[in-house]
Amino acid sequence: MPEGHTVHRLAAALERSFGGQRVRASSPQGRFSDAAELDGLVLLGAEAVGKHLFLPLAPSADVAADSPVVLHVHIHLGLYGSWTFAGDPGFADAHAIGAPRLRVGEQEEAVGADWRRLVPRPTVRLRLAGPSGLADLTGPATCEVLDAVGRQAVLDRLGPDPLRPDPDGAGRRRFAERVRRSRTTIGALLMNQQVIAGIGNIYRAEALFRARLDPQVPGTDLSAFLLEDLWEDLVALLAYGARTGRIVTTEPEHRDLEARILERSRGTRQNGDEDAGVVPREKSFYVYHRQTLPCRLCGTTVRSQDLAARTVFWCPRCQRVRSRRSNWTREHPAAAWALSS
Repeated sequence: MPEGHTVHRLAAALERSFGGQRVRASSPQGRFSDAAELDGLVLLGAEAVGKHLFLPLAPSADVAADSPVVLHVHIHLGLYGSWTFAGDPGFADAHAIGAPRLRVGEQEEAVGADWRRLVPRPTVRLRLAGPSGLADLTGPATCEVLDAVGRQAVLDRLGPDPLRPDPDGAGRRRFAERVRRSRTTIGALLMNQQVIAGIGNIYRAEALFRARLDPQVPGTDLSAFLLEDLWEDLVALLAYGARTGRIVTTEPEHRDLEARILERSRGTRQNGDEDAGVVPREKSFYVYHRQTLPCRLCGTTVRSQDLAARTVFWCPRCQRVRSRRSNWTREHPAAAWALSS
């Protein structure tokens, strides 16, 4: 399932591609009947909140975003959803965002063809087309049209998103307070989108390792200082992911230590894997998909087990923190590498 940084990248790509433009909307698959209601409207922008995407459309570009005439397309990609793009040169800076999919037109070479003649695959739930290109949505868990009240109801169910502006620290404090009120393990709470929005299995495992934090410790046992440090580290990690399209959590000096990973049959695919100079998967993570391998820092065997319906990975020696403040952020202030890489 795409993590929060991917949805923020998707929102930026859609806004750059269609923002302020009148779009044609259709549902080649036929399962999104509301597409006809959207056809011919102007896309006002795109908004990401955690793993949720909102596309506001209105009769004209001068309509206020909070106007009652605005229709909000709410999309959650889930495990299998993705967007694919095709268009004029420079139309989109990504061919596909989300779960691995064939590109628009089903063949790689089709991307360079005349995009106006590309026939959508029968699995396309929603196609948006503008003057310079198109985007196809396939396999989403949710694709629906909401009014302003419905959009707000979705937002009210979500915890704070580390990638959204938080100038006064309200999101950071809200996260810490919600965790400290719960006896649930921190490993489970990080996957609860009502506690913190946008965190998936990779960020969970890696952020807990970077905090030296035991995944099994109850939220009530953790200090506000430790949790606010954890939040700030996630802000830096997700910001790097939103900027590059890649999850990289290892410090540069650790990447060549035990540079191995246990790939699944399809592997842990990231954007730009084929590009020269990117950090390869086997150097990107401390513990994710490294069960049974030695910890990069201490050599202890990395362990894994099911937690909150997903597999959590951790080092039983490094991750001993239970209630005191983690030393990680003092040793690596503000995760400066992530903000500047």
